[in-house]
Amino acid sequence: MTTAPLSPVPARDSRLVPVLIPVAVGVAVSVALGVYGRVHEPTAFAVNVAGFSGPLYVKAWLATLAAALAVVQLVSAAAMYGRLPVRAPSWTGTLHRWSGRVAVLASVPVAVHCLYALGFQAGAPRVLVHALVGCLFYGAFVAKMLLLTRHELPGWALPVAGGLVFTGLAVLWVTSSLWVFTTLGLTL
Repeated sequence: MTTAPLSPVPARDSRLVPVLIPVAVGVAVSVALGVYGRVHEPTAFAVNVAGFSGPLYVKAWLATLAAALAVVQLVSAAAMYGRLPVRAPSWTGTLHRWSGRVAVLASVPVAVHCLYALGFQAGAPRVLVHALVGCLFYGAFVAKMLLLTRHELPGWALPVAGGLVFTGLAVLWVTSSLWVFTTLGLTL
């Protein structure tokens, strides 16, 4: 019995190949963070900064900085992709890159504290959503950064990755900083 030769992958499907590896790495990062957070014995303390009343406020304010910079990311990306009614200034790309870098730097101590001091918790719905989205956020971030190095991406790949990162950070801010500020107040 003879078999028919395999047909080549259609061109539209081959454009997905550069997306698959970064997405797979992002998924692996998400799972690794979740597993680490779940099996690690929480220490109850990891990050504190002078001038704040405690680690909870350090996290809340750093996450607020990251969220504000994510809004800068969203607006600058919209400008670069021609989605705003005004022409993007020449420095928009630089603003986009640096606001993203600072946002990630602000989020790292928050993530370290969450993973190391608190672990992956699921006691309340807000906490479970926060833990799941936190893992997914960093996976999406890693995938987006890897996608930036790929050529021949489908036109939707970077905007979708950026949108996932932005949405993840927004959900993280609502389930953490907004909760802290509305429950405990805006104090430092």
